[in-house]
Amino acid sequence: MSDIVGKWVLQEGMMKGLWFEFKEDGTYYSELPRLVKITASGTYTISEDGLIDTNQTQHTMNLVGQYGGRYSIEGDTMKLLFGPVPGGPRPDDLSKAGTYKREK
Repeated sequence: MSDIVGKWVLQEGMMKGLWFEFKEDGTYYSELPRLVKITASGTYTISEDGLIDTNQTQHTMNLVGQYGGRYSIEGDTMKLLFGPVPGGPRPDDLSKAGTYKREK
């Protein structure tokens, strides 16, 4: 599929430790490991111009639906940002994106 395949861990901020695992079959799983673990999963598609779309079909707090986002990858570093609500607007750029590192 692309270089997005693999496990990516957020490096900073309130959600530090949040991780996404993008699989070759177009599915993903994410987890925020806290006292009360939050998980999400679904499917994703990406485009060569840095757009990502997810169909989140499972979420601990029932935040399901279509989320549009943007991403960029350089080596083992990914910038990733999704719109705040399902069906809402895609972010215009990556200026507020989180920095994720590929877990090896």
